[in-house]
Amino acid sequence: MSTPAVENDALEKAGSATEALYLSRDTYFPANPDDKIARLKSESDLALNLLDSIPPEQRKLLTQRARYEYLRGKILDVLPEYKREAEDHLSKAVKLNPSLADAWLCLGNCIWKKGDLSAAKNCLTLALSKGPNKQILCQLSMLERKMAQGADNQAELVDESIKHAKEAITLDVKDGNSWYNLGNACLTSFFVTGAWDHAKLLQSLKAYQNAEKDERMKSNPDLYFNCATVNKYLENYEMALTGFEAAALKDPGLNATEEVQKIVNLLDKLDNLLRGHARSKRLASLASSLAVVNLNSSYKRATVNLLSEGLNKAVALVGKVLFFIKHENVAPLYYLACDPDQVCFVLSVYGIQYDSIKEGDLITLLDPLYRQVEFSWKEKFYQFKSFRVDFKEQLLVNGKALTPHQAVRTSIHAQHKP
Repeated sequence: MSTPAVENDALEKAGSATEALYLSRDTYFPANPDDKIARLKSESDLALNLLDSIPPEQRKLLTQRARYEYLRGKILDVLPEYKREAEDHLSKAVKLNPSLADAWLCLGNCIWKKGDLSAAKNCLTLALSKGPNKQILCQLSMLERKMAQGADNQAELVDESIKHAKEAITLDVKDGNSWYNLGNACLTSFFVTGAWDHAKLLQSLKAYQNAEKDERMKSNPDLYFNCATVNKYLENYEMALTGFEAAALKDPGLNATEEVQKIVNLLDKLDNLLRGHARSKRLASLASSLAVVNLNSSYKRATVNLLSEGLNKAVALVGKVLFFIKHENVAPLYYLACDPDQVCFVLSVYGIQYDSIKEGDLITLLDPLYRQVEFSWKEKFYQFKSFRVDFKEQLLVNGKALTPHQAVRTSIHAQHKP
């Protein structure tokens, strides 16, 4: 007759095999995604065999039966697609032992795959009711971001997501996954709410940097990809390229290589246009028309070469739009412009309709945010003057403020893992 210690030991071995299975899921990223599926199937079969080797008489206790059902359901749920069998076993586990928080968590994840987000949230909320848990809080935060897509109360759901992400961090301030989750929540806020809030990008970047301090996160390619996405929208081009390249090496299945190419294509287009117009004879006549633009007396007129890097308060920069620059991302809108001194610069604008600014328009940048971009990538040197506009209030077109209907409040969905 077996002893309780032997019975529990068999369940512990199955539990360890399940943890190893999920570690493979989260850290193994081969060039061919089919190789990962094959490995997970092989490891899940081994874990199930361990469970099957436990005779029924060795799992008679309620707690043992609950743990057995929970492990079986969790093993079956390791693959990306929904499995009814996994849901059935996890449902049995929580009925046998309603205090088994991780079983509620796994059940919520399983039901999420089925597409029943409301039921999934109920499971995660029940899991959280068993006590504070950073993993459950992170999962709930992820689910709320998913629920926000296309919902009427998008902003409210994303705020809830950020709240739960911050709660997870308070439970373990050194946990990289919790910081990573907060970074994702802030990045989603930038996109889903359509507010184009530059501060959300900075918060996201800081969270990702804290996540990188945790050695365990080095194996997470999505951290590198998402951090590179933030740097792309912060227009930290070199850091974005480096991050996407690192993500591509860690998981060839991501579209990180394509993201690198998109940025390089944009930079090459900017470089070619700037070189062409620096020698253009038309530039003098175009720039001469800028002298007639009237300014509000509270702003001091300045040209590019008089500005400091960073925010230039109470200053107005007048320019002429030379080109609208088409590229492969939804935002921002890019333009090539020049100031009265015939100095060309790149203008990136967020949160407005694409037809709000046209080639030939006179633009006035209020409190302009200026950067001198200089870096090398793959033996090519990029150098240009750059201005960024986050809100329509920072811009006048042909001397007039943009109207509310010219603002973009619709959401776009980032190519980042939620």
